[in-house]
Amino acid sequence: MPVSPIAPVQGVLPTNYVAGTGVATGTDGSAFGASLTGAVDNLRQLQSTSKELAISAVTGNLDDIHNATLAASRAQMTLELMAAVRNKGVDAFNEIMRMQA
Repeated sequence: MPVSPIAPVQGVLPTNYVAGTGVATGTDGSAFGASLTGAVDNLRQLQSTSKELAISAVTGNLDDIHNATLAASRAQMTLELMAAVRNKGVDAFNEIMRMQA
């Protein structure tokens, strides 16, 4: 059975992103918030799927353990990505707060 690639994190691009230009059209920050909300929702779905497959594996109701392993890896990698984005956001905020007025 071939290994399927890890799906990209959904909702990373802002909803007002103009394809091919590399820029978003708005500057009010709502698109960034919507992007983060979409990414968190995707993470929750990945974690839920991983948990369901893990429970199926433990109870013996899972035919292919590879699916559970892949789901757990996807959820872990997405969580690590979200943590890195959060840390960069906090670092940027702290840097802005250190700037002189």
